[in-house]
Amino acid sequence: MSFVCNHLAIIMDGNGRWAKKKGLPRSAGHQAGTEAAKRIVTACRKMGMQYVTLYAFSRENWSRPREEINFLFDLLVRFLSQELNMLVEQSIRLNILGNWEEMPFAVRQAIKHACAKSRAGKEMVLNMALNYSGREEILQACRNLLKQDLDPADLNEQVFRDQLFTAGQADPDLIIRTSGELRLSNYLIFQSAYSELYFTPTLWPDFDEEELHLALEDFKKRERRFGRVERIE
Repeated sequence: MSFVCNHLAIIMDGNGRWAKKKGLPRSAGHQAGTEAAKRIVTACRKMGMQYVTLYAFSRENWSRPREEINFLFDLLVRFLSQELNMLVEQSIRLNILGNWEEMPFAVRQAIKHACAKSRAGKEMVLNMALNYSGREEILQACRNLLKQDLDPADLNEQVFRDQLFTAGQADPDLIIRTSGELRLSNYLIFQSAYSELYFTPTLWPDFDEEELHLALEDFKKRERRFGRVERIE
């Protein structure tokens, strides 16, 4: 494609509604959502994107029924195990955004293993936001800086960025949210300052490569000035 989208972030929404429409349990929607994630990651890798960030589990998701949370964690462990070879073969490095150390032991072990095995990946970084909160990320960065006894005069945007989960990465060029909701839901609050936003009514399990191309074609038409005024000759 003839446009630049180095970093794509996605809010994968609508698994439960997809299942409900089909008369299936919510777990079936989450399973189908996992298949959609695999399709999109593979497609993005083929397009040459540098970063893909998926909102997989937010801090707010802990309020869901325990049975659903347990299923989500089991699904995550299976996904990391089954798709690890794909990540390694496609030179994709897995990176986690969020306080994943607070997650169950089996999840932590699966994350550690997958991150270690894919560490050499050079072609793309797959960020998975797990137990993630954009506001908490900002607060945690502030706490880290306070511990360093930093001179206020030395605090600038780059110093602050270095304390974020995305340290060293470019901000998202485009954030896609599926299922028709029109909000960011505490996702990449600092990093999304100049991201383009794309909302689609398509439920996440139905989001495929064709839908991705529609979003990217729309992004291609955007004029990104980052606050600058276009010069008139």
